[in-house]
Amino acid sequence: MASTNFIDHVRLCSRSGAGGAGSVHFRREKHVPKGGPDGGNGGRGGHIIVRGNSQLWTLLHLRYRKHVIAGNGGNGEGGNRSGAEGEDIILEVPLGTIVKDAETGDAKLEITKHGEEIILTPGGRGGLGNSHFKTAINQTPRYAQPGEEGIEEWVVFELKLLADVGLVGFPNAGKSTLLSVLSAAKPEIGDYPFTTITPNLGVIEYRDFKSFVMADIPGIIEGAAEGKGLGTRFLRHIERNSILLFLIPADTVDVKKEYEILLGELKRYNPELLDKKRLLAISKTDLLDDELIEEFKEELPEDVQTFFISSLAHKGLMELKDVLWKALNEDN
Repeated sequence: MASTNFIDHVRLCSRSGAGGAGSVHFRREKHVPKGGPDGGNGGRGGHIIVRGNSQLWTLLHLRYRKHVIAGNGGNGEGGNRSGAEGEDIILEVPLGTIVKDAETGDAKLEITKHGEEIILTPGGRGGLGNSHFKTAINQTPRYAQPGEEGIEEWVVFELKLLADVGLVGFPNAGKSTLLSVLSAAKPEIGDYPFTTITPNLGVIEYRDFKSFVMADIPGIIEGAAEGKGLGTRFLRHIERNSILLFLIPADTVDVKKEYEILLGELKRYNPELLDKKRLLAISKTDLLDDELIEEFKEELPEDVQTFFISSLAHKGLMELKDVLWKALNEDN
């Protein structure tokens, strides 16, 4: 997933098709001089439909589609023939996509399953032909319904990554390195802050051909919930993770303080994030010997299960995967 191609926010105009007009027509045949009304109905206008696609990971393909317009329904015809339905437009999106009203911010729909289809903007109904208005009193109605107009609205597509485990930590905590070691993902890695500027997903292979998905979220800094650093741009991706794995490097001056800062930023962004299962991994422990690790344990937060790992030395990784897998499946 190239960083320049990761698009998780798109704004576009969605316009459904107008319904076709009903027909005003009377049956006229050689031996049926007064056959009565037989005007057909107008066709339905085209819908704008959103469909989930598990093979998509970004909204890049929608970035330059500023206007999406469905087809209009055809007009009804004589012989009670209905007009053709307008062409539907189907927009395929990654799982985890939410579509909101651009003006109010209210959610209109959410896609979480492959192949799931939801109508975003319904097409206008076709008008009824004059055959529907025949009565005992008015046997030759000379009017029919017009079709309904289509709907035009501005909407926002917002992607929240669907992952089992989300990595949470300050920039340069070792999140990208851990993901690259545990999976086949190849995120950019460097010894400077904000190496990761877009989320990365990796499939973690587990025992007996099982697997789960881990997301590397760009680093959080103090004040991120107010827009500092990369701000809240990527905090929303954490909302969909079942487990939050906090990563704090062993060379941190105050582990408890850093952990509390991370918790505080999540709470300010969305207090419900604190209801998720949390684990704490101390990374880069290849810098510590056994004696230092024992001293380190005295400084750890008490309300979270903690692990000592080293991505470079492959230390503690299998134990970490065991605990993550158990936590993911303990409610099943």
